[in-house]
Amino acid sequence: MVKTGLDKFVEESGKYRKRSIALIANQTSVVHDLEYSWNVLKREGIVIKRIFSPEHGIFSTEQDQVAVEHQPDIGIEIVSLYGDSDSSIVPDEEFLKDIDLVIFDIQDVGSRYYTYLNMIPFFMKAIEHTGIEMMILDRPNPLGGLRVEGPLLDVEFSSFVGIYPVTVRHGLTPAELAFLYKDMRKIDIELSVKRMEGWRRSMLYDETGLQWIPPSPNMPTTDTAMVYAGSCLFEGINVSEGRGTTTPFQIMGAPFIQSDSLADRLNRYDLPGVFFRPVYFKPCFNEYSEEMIGGIFIHVTDSVEFHSFLTGVAVVKTIYDLYPDRVVFKKGVYEFNTAHPAFDLLTGSSVIREMIISGASLDEIFSLWQKDEKEFLEIKREYHLYGD
Repeated sequence: MVKTGLDKFVEESGKYRKRSIALIANQTSVVHDLEYSWNVLKREGIVIKRIFSPEHGIFSTEQDQVAVEHQPDIGIEIVSLYGDSDSSIVPDEEFLKDIDLVIFDIQDVGSRYYTYLNMIPFFMKAIEHTGIEMMILDRPNPLGGLRVEGPLLDVEFSSFVGIYPVTVRHGLTPAELAFLYKDMRKIDIELSVKRMEGWRRSMLYDETGLQWIPPSPNMPTTDTAMVYAGSCLFEGINVSEGRGTTTPFQIMGAPFIQSDSLADRLNRYDLPGVFFRPVYFKPCFNEYSEEMIGGIFIHVTDSVEFHSFLTGVAVVKTIYDLYPDRVVFKKGVYEFNTAHPAFDLLTGSSVIREMIISGASLDEIFSLWQKDEKEFLEIKREYHLYGD
């Protein structure tokens, strides 16, 4: 079993009993036997002044982009870092004045869009020049640490679903990405890490021996995380990305989609490691709630060969090719940047959307980000804390 940064911290907890600590955590912050960090650390004599919770809340009770206003009583003050504006990401000074160490311990899913790791540079900036240290208790990247996918972000399209120029699938652990963000933004703080033991860059999550705890309401399994780097793109158009079903991001559809036609066209691409099954489904909430809609189920047949971002782009392109008069690229989906279409915020620029609309081939679109991937592979190696 891989030993997480939290497990390592607990082993060395005696060194931190005189520190005044805040946690950035949610329900994924557990030790190897699944006990929550705040309970374990309290028993070890660690003083936890408060917990800062991310989007969805400490137990992931809220849906996406819902301001977290009510949290359960766990005997420790909980402060939400996700409200109804980007200013809520930065904690008020009153919540920092009695803190000398902030510890981040949340499971990531390995995609640039996921907001949890995007909190880190905001928080680091808030504690810059305060003397407060930040420590990352490292956890596995569930997609492994070798492959990167997708284009680099154009900073004009920065938002809470993409802050800095990294590829969509970044292949870094939370600590590695934190050090990269610190350097990119030139943030002057003391940043440290408790490294994992036993993790190798080639490992997918199911090989770590660790139990998967859904880090957010629509990330129930590691299979979801595997497709998410591509399937999250569906949030940018007028289709259901499967929220309101038991298999979000693996299933998608819309009332205007004929499922057999879409699946057949996609399977003809012969994309690596994936098969598209035609389906009809009825979401219980969110887009097209209680409507019977046609779509596809994305089956990953080879997780090593599977290209999640390419697959997501292929689905969006094919839907547009089949239904150009029905597809809408939505704006105002993400509250922290409403100037650009949501699809552009996810892909990192307007180029992929414009190529889809212009009728470019999938090969032409795919070639767009090959240079970016090679460039980021070189950049990320400087921040690797683990070999293979």
